Amino acid sequence: MGSLQECARPHFVIRSLPFHLSASIRRLIFILSILSFAAVLGLNPGLINGQSNSADKKCPPPTRKDDVVDTIHGVSIADPYRWLEDQHSPETRAWIEAQDRCTAALLDAVPQRGEITKRLSELMKVDSFDVPVARNGYYFFSKRRGDQDLSVIYGRHGLQGADEVMVDPNPLSAEHSLSVELLDVSYDASLLAYGVRFGGEDEVLVHFLDTATHKELPEQLPKGLYGDLGGVTFQRDNTGVYYSRMQPEGMRIFHHVLGTPVTEDKEIFGKGYGRDRDIGLQLSEDGRYLLIRVLFGAQSELHFQDLQTAGPIRTVVKDVPALFYGEIQGGALYISTNWKAPHWHVFRVDLQNPAPEAWKEIIPETDAAIEKVSLVGGKLLVQYVRNASSQLKVFETDGKAAADVPLAGIGAVAGSSGDWAEQNVFVNFHSFNVPATIYIYDLKNGKMESWASPHVPFDGKGYTVEQVWYESKDKTRVPMFLFYKKGIVRDGARPVWLTGYGGFGYNLTPYFFEGAAAWVEAGGIFAQPNLRGGGEFGEEWHRNGMLEKKQNVFDDFESAAEWLIAKGYTNPKKLAIEGGSNGGILVGAALTQKPELFQAVVCAYPVLDMLRYQIFEDGPFWVPEFGAADDPAQFKYLYAYSPYHNVKAGVKYPAVLLMTGDGDTRVAPLHARKMAARLQAATASDRPILLLYDTKSGHSQGGSLTKQIEEETNMVSFLFLELGVKAN
Repeated sequence: MGSLQECARPHFVIRSLPFHLSASIRRLIFILSILSFAAVLGLNPGLINGQSNSADKKCPPPTRKDDVVDTIHGVSIADPYRWLEDQHSPETRAWIEAQDRCTAALLDAVPQRGEITKRLSELMKVDSFDVPVARNGYYFFSKRRGDQDLSVIYGRHGLQGADEVMVDPNPLSAEHSLSVELLDVSYDASLLAYGVRFGGEDEVLVHFLDTATHKELPEQLPKGLYGDLGGVTFQRDNTGVYYSRMQPEGMRIFHHVLGTPVTEDKEIFGKGYGRDRDIGLQLSEDGRYLLIRVLFGAQSELHFQDLQTAGPIRTVVKDVPALFYGEIQGGALYISTNWKAPHWHVFRVDLQNPAPEAWKEIIPETDAAIEKVSLVGGKLLVQYVRNASSQLKVFETDGKAAADVPLAGIGAVAGSSGDWAEQNVFVNFHSFNVPATIYIYDLKNGKMESWASPHVPFDGKGYTVEQVWYESKDKTRVPMFLFYKKGIVRDGARPVWLTGYGGFGYNLTPYFFEGAAAWVEAGGIFAQPNLRGGGEFGEEWHRNGMLEKKQNVFDDFESAAEWLIAKGYTNPKKLAIEGGSNGGILVGAALTQKPELFQAVVCAYPVLDMLRYQIFEDGPFWVPEFGAADDPAQFKYLYAYSPYHNVKAGVKYPAVLLMTGDGDTRVAPLHARKMAARLQAATASDRPILLLYDTKSGHSQGGSLTKQIEEETNMVSFLFLELGVKAN
């Protein structure tokens, strides 16, 4: 599950609208829709906004405007589509249905849609694995076979043992809208905790399973939003679990004794913290220490409790403007932090004397930023990001360098795992032209072997991954990855798909994305700049793209587009931009600030109303990153770039596809609804402004493979159509 501090991770697979009806029924409805709108549309995407004098023939029809006006810090601000914030009103539901009919009529009529679906199916219907959790000689992991719709939780005795099904969600729902997520496994491998998720919701219902008998324990933890760090963790003796779950007043940590009512669970930590704090927990591997992390934007706290002595909760660090992450082994706390080191460094802390002045630095800051530190095989595994590409190094517990882990070139470590008592480390690596592969790295002999590799029908050797540098508006040098077919010619007319994120210190490293693979196969270029606001170059890079400096992120992105045009890669008629969640703010700002630069825009699960976002869903978590309109100084810059408030009547906007759904319980889908209405009313171009809306999809991963293929088909079809790309 993505961090609650992030709007979301960038779309490794974008979740959006596959309609809840079966494919065959949908197809029939779409055809009927096309026929009914044929006189208006003529199958011409330019008419989808209804450039007609007859209002009743417009597709979608005009949206009602209200005269709602807010006065914020003396400024009058119209919000004519406030009524669309009510997700459940009959009028809103009817409006969504009308939008869906028009969007379906256009996207389903894309001439190459069948070929796109076929190619994406070939790329995506392959076996996929998550890195396993090692426990007592057993390995537990999620795996989805190429012929399955949902991932199944498996157990395996020994590295080469037979896979044993623990939890299979495929039979649980006819529409495959219920998925499962592995949360934790007890130290003796006898118990397993997993979450059941509906659609793309962040919330899960927690179940417990006896791994030997495959029988469910009679108890469950209620559906809720659980912490992303150790949301549910077994005690060493299996008598109970610790968990963090969102309550009406904020995140809280509880202790649950197995076999007792949940109503008797004891609150351990969290009193006094509001809904803007993400609270997570870990247990040391020996079960003695409970480590608690409180995260608030770019700042965090660490606390711990000695469970063996039932001592009080003690504070390690608090009220320091920096991030601190930790893990406990052998009575020592290993902390990675950007405190006094923008690129991060690592300390060893004696829990008998945890005061900061007694900390010992064991891994100093370097010119590459530390992304993650794990304790595995009696050593420290440190993941760095250098020029937006992953590196892995091994250190002894005293900080002495032990080894460099070999990786397959420019790319990203998408996950790693290991056990303190075992010598094997699992590493998930991928890149734009390298599908995700899980390797086993032997800490003793330095040997790296493939453990699970999907057979994706894509020959990465025929493609180039190149990193270029360009200047942003203020002359800051920004790197950008380009992914394209070898031998491509810079003729100024290459179709370019430009994506980005730029927020929450998130590192946007190269990754394998099936939609991008299909794009470059057809002769396009996939471009991914590493914008300020991310963490690719440390905390300073992040802070130069947050709060009052958020405009730097948009400048970096728009400068990337201008560079691609100036260098002869493309032109505005062949340039599309795409982003999800925080990346949705990015492309929303770009299309309102420089609409003339782009032909098409895909804006998925976006935050767009920057004056009201903080009062919906997970909005309170993001105030440290964005600011809030309640503050006069923050209101000024939020209002200046808020995409929803900067849509202007009479502007020729590019084609826009907004994607969201009812199941998004992280970023309220009202943002996309309001933005669609405003753009449709304002645009003076004949390009389509579409809303792709699903009743179940959301931010969190868990959608079925069928849904994922439909979603990517919709997005890729839209881009192919608007940029005139021909499928191979």
